[in-house]
Amino acid sequence: MTEPISEEEVAHVAHLARLRLSDQELEIFTRQLGAVLEHAKDVEALQLDGIEPMSHPFPLENVTREDEVGEMLEREKVLDQAPAAEDGRFQVPQILGEQP
Repeated sequence: MTEPISEEEVAHVAHLARLRLSDQELEIFTRQLGAVLEHAKDVEALQLDGIEPMSHPFPLENVTREDEVGEMLEREKVLDQAPAAEDGRFQVPQILGEQP
């Protein structure tokens, strides 16, 4: 049986993806990619005439509730529970070295 993909093809794809593969990695990935391609052949061989495509195997229903206007929290009570607050807002640590 011929291999579904050769080491040369895997090396070419790795080169296009700017990946450096050792000989051992090349052998491993050729085997793994070959297994994936063999499975794709199995899927392609399935007789799916008359079977409607679907996005999910089970019927889905919207399980969200309707929006309801509720009682608002008081800003001061919420900010009192925060680890840090400043000028009526949550205070969070600076990120990425940004200056205030």
